[in-house]
Amino acid sequence: MSLERWVLIEERAAARKGGMDVLESLLPVPKTAEELRAMPADRILAEMTRCIFNSGFHWRVITQKWPGFEEAFRGFQLEELLTMMPEDWEALTSDRRIVRNGQKIMAVAHNAGFIADISGEHGSFGAFLADWPPTDMVGLLAHLKKHGSRLGGNTGQWFLRRVGYDGFVLTRDVVTALQAAGLDIKDNPTTKRDLGAIQAAFNAYCDQSGRGVSAISKILSYSVGDNVAPETILGFMTRGEDSD
Repeated sequence: MSLERWVLIEERAAARKGGMDVLESLLPVPKTAEELRAMPADRILAEMTRCIFNSGFHWRVITQKWPGFEEAFRGFQLEELLTMMPEDWEALTSDRRIVRNGQKIMAVAHNAGFIADISGEHGSFGAFLADWPPTDMVGLLAHLKKHGSRLGGNTGQWFLRRVGYDGFVLTRDVVTALQAAGLDIKDNPTTKRDLGAIQAAFNAYCDQSGRGVSAISKILSYSVGDNVAPETILGFMTRGEDSD
């Protein structure tokens, strides 16, 4: 089955948002390769942790407690976290500055080591991301899931979006838009077949439009579903409450 032409999807999204200029203002701007390479490891781990704790909680809960997260996890400085003893991590499970979820707390410990290992191999975790092509984001997500902790599903996708990687987020609206465009995928696409088809669709739409993956993802989401006002979306973006 052939996919709907990209120009039609983009025109529909622009009409829903009040014109092409408005649509352009609502699109994410991913980091350049140089910016990704320069991103400090502590900020990468911080965003990874935020996305892990956001899963299953309303984002406001984590946002309100975030200063406590920064304190409890020692600014996410790898050299400090990697020297913490088991009893130090256990103590965090009763620390009221953070959400006291033992599995997610231990995920921070694991991911500190994961980031350190990748940094040792590639010079920095940001360099690892910068060198991984968005045309194989599915492969990157599989790597994060296999070697990181609690980075499967949409958590890994949100992490990549928040650190500035040019990637998609498979929200309900994005999946619905892909289905409406003719892609034969399930409502919750997790199989190798579905993810491969999604990657191929994004690659095709990038080629047709000259846009990046994150812009394609956003425009797809704006083309269907509830038509949230541009002012509301801009407010979300200003506060770092990005969503597709």
